[in-house]
Order: sequence, then C-alpha cells, then structure tokens
Amino acid sequence: MSLIACDNVGFSYEGKPVLENLNLQVEAGDFLCVVGENGSGKTTLVKGLLGLLPPAKGRIALGDGVKRSQIGYLPQQSESQRDFPASVWEVVSAGTRSRGPLLTKQQKDRVRRNMERMNVLDLKSRSFTELSGGQRQRVLLARALSAADQLLLLDEPTAGLDPLVTVELYRMVAGLHRQGMTIIMITHDIPAALQHARHILHLSTAENFYGTTAQYAASPLGKLFAGGTTNG
Repeated sequence: MSLIACDNVGFSYEGKPVLENLNLQVEAGDFLCVVGENGSGKTTLVKGLLGLLPPAKGRIALGDGVKRSQIGYLPQQSESQRDFPASVWEVVSAGTRSRGPLLTKQQKDRVRRNMERMNVLDLKSRSFTELSGGQRQRVLLARALSAADQLLLLDEPTAGLDPLVTVELYRMVAGLHRQGMTIIMITHDIPAALQHARHILHLSTAENFYGTTAQYAASPLGKLFAGGTTNG
C-alpha cells in the first residue's frame, strides 16, 4: 500500500475551491517534488497532508503504518524561527516531543545520530538565533529526521539560501533519499525538481499534472516551465 494516497481530493476556504481533483500515490522510497504558481494550492496541500486542513471532498489515506505525528516536517523559514530562543540541541530534540515529555536514552541517541547526519552536532550548545541560514536549515532538517520514520515533507527548504548552501542542502536531501527516506518536497526550483525527483506534481489553476519526471519534462507544462523557475 502507498505511504500516502490522495483520491479525488479537493480543498476549499470559506466555500471557495482552492485545490480540486487531486489524485496521486506516494510509494515508499519515492521522491515527489510539488511545484506550481502562487495560489495554485501548494501550501494548502501541505496543510492537508499534515492533517491540519481536512479535505472538502475526496480522501487522503496513510498506509504502511505511517502516522501523521511521524511525518518529518521542515517548514518554510520565517522570522519567528530565526528568533527562536533555544539551543540547537533543544530545537532538534523537539522532533521527538510527540512521543513523550522527557527524552529516553533511545530518543537522545536518535537526536544525536541525526545531528551527526546533518553535521550540526558540534553546534549543539549554540543558540539557534546565532546560526547562519544554512546552519538553521540543517538543524531543522535534523529535527524533522528525529520525528520521521519513513517520510519527510520539506516546504521550500532552500528559500532564502545562497547558491552554495542551496547545493549543499540538496545534496543532503538526495543522500537521505538514497538511504531509503521517502521525500515530498515543495519547491519553486523546477531545474532541481527535474534533477532529484522521481515524480512531479505541478499544481495549476488550470489543470494539475502528476507523473514521472520524464513524463513531466516531455509534457507541454513541463516544457513551458523547465527553462526557468516559478514563483512560490
């Protein structure tokens, strides 16, 4: 069974449709990139996958033992994140909090292991507010990994990062995928989506596209957007 399956899903705000007729399946080990213009429903889809917004119609099903509390979520960077008054260790360990108020030895080991994977263990005592943008994203990715058993949901993970840091973050995400993690990444970076993804969902106010990366690259929509990026 798929980790996530959307069956004719639609969302609306105050009765106004925002996203309609969405059908897709995310299998274990997949790498799905979600692209699209402003207002096409990317943020709405994130909320739906996290269970924060129920579909107005259709059904989102989680399979293979996946629980929403175990979806590792990396949100878009915000000013409030930059000013978060906590140590790096506290931020990363927050990824395990849904499983109990105090960390067990196993959870501490998990936190430490994920900090090592993201090369931030040496920053564990630093204040999160003192970090660079790239360091913050690696810390937040370590936090997401501390919650994730099978699935990571990344919302514009490279927004606001300089080109060199962006390349490094993509390298880390690709490495996690090679290690078996299923990835759903919201992005405006279509060239990166074509490079890393196995499947692409392009949300559009006209008609959505869902298929393999090769199918997308050959489609009229893919040919229209593959030469650059969309805003979002």
